[in-house]
Amino acid sequence: MKEVTITTEFIKLQDLLKFAGLVETGGEAKERIQAGEAQVNGEPCLQRGKKIRPGDQVLFHGTALTVRYAD
Repeated sequence: MKEVTITTEFIKLQDLLKFAGLVETGGEAKERIQAGEAQVNGEPCLQRGKKIRPGDQVLFHGTALTVRYAD
């Protein structure tokens, strides 16, 4: 599982995918999320603006992601 460190309260799903290098652009993230290619906490998620907080798990094309707050 890949862990991404954030310095804000949350990160939007589309931004997480870009930040983790799983998509090239925001447009690509939007298309892939709306096509049902992302899961949040085991459920399909079609909301590109879904707020991802520590403890949430994201699965995208076989890559598992989680976030944590910076120390």
